[in-house]
Formats: sequence, structure tokens, C-alpha cells
Amino acid sequence: MSRLGNKPILCPSGVEAKVQGDQLSVKGPKGLLNFVIPPAVIITQQGSELLVSMREGVDVPHSFHGLYRALVQNLVEGVAKGFEKRLSLIGVGYRAAVQGKDLDLQLGYSHPTKIAIPAGIQVAVDKGTTIVITGADKQVVGHFAAQVRAVRPPEPYKGKGVRYEGEVVRKKAGKAAKGKAA
Repeated sequence: MSRLGNKPILCPSGVEAKVQGDQLSVKGPKGLLNFVIPPAVIITQQGSELLVSMREGVDVPHSFHGLYRALVQNLVEGVAKGFEKRLSLIGVGYRAAVQGKDLDLQLGYSHPTKIAIPAGIQVAVDKGTTIVITGADKQVVGHFAAQVRAVRPPEPYKGKGVRYEGEVVRKKAGKAAKGKAA
């Protein structure tokens, strides 16, 4: 039995959840999200609370109980408040701009890099070096942020690249520092 999986999920005011067959629909001020309920999971609604339980006799690990509860909690939180990821561009001449439905990154390559912004995601650029990604679906927001970071991850010698805000990059000692140790 999962301790977290047994906790009820409270739907705040303005958030409406509907369970129909193997579909869960959660609607709120930030949008509408759908979730396909796996056969091993039972989601019941009691007033403004959602309860996640595991079906008896199905051969799946009990750790999935907490996982599916967390996924449903993220749906409710996403349509109520939304999720945000912030990325910083560190490096001389590194900058970003939103051009229509694309994010244009200038990251020291000989060509500009453009990444298509997925539906349901809003991207804003502050001062050319801070990218703010917001949306209702936590998984899509995190995946898009990871795609942007993967274009030029922070390198370990100078720390240049795209990093999450607050991410700590451990720097390595360069060649000169290694040669002088005797």
C-alpha cells in the first residue's frame, strides 16, 4: 500500500474533474487536460476530491499507486496554477527570441537554431538571455525545457551554455592548473 497514493486529491474552486470510462478530464482556468486511466487503476470522485486506488488481482507493482496519484495531482495543479521552467543563457553573444511559433536561439553556432514551440506552451524571453516556459501540462513544459537545454548544455570548463535557473554547474580545473601541481 502506498501512503501517498491513498491521499485524496482536492480539486480547488474553478477546477472541474470528470471520470468517464477510462478517461479523466480536468478543466480549469489554465485549460483542459485529459488522462487515459490504465486498467490497473481506479479513479473515483467524491465531491471535489479524487481518490486513486489500485484494482485487486492485477499484477502491477504497488509503486505505481503513488505514481498515478502524482500524475493526477499534476493535472489538477496544472489547470489551476500552471507550471513554469526558467532557463538562463550563459555566454558571450548567446541570446534567444520568440519568432511566431518558433524559439530562435543564437548559441555560438554558425547557424541560428530554431525549435518549434509545442501547442499549449507559452514561451517568453526576458532581456534576451532568460527563457520562461509556462503551460498547464507539467510533462510537456519539462520536455520542452529539456529540448532547449540540450541544444547547448553547460560545458564544465567555463560554464557556458543553457542551464536551468538555479542549476549549479561544477567547473573543472583547466590544463594550466593540472600541470603546476607537483
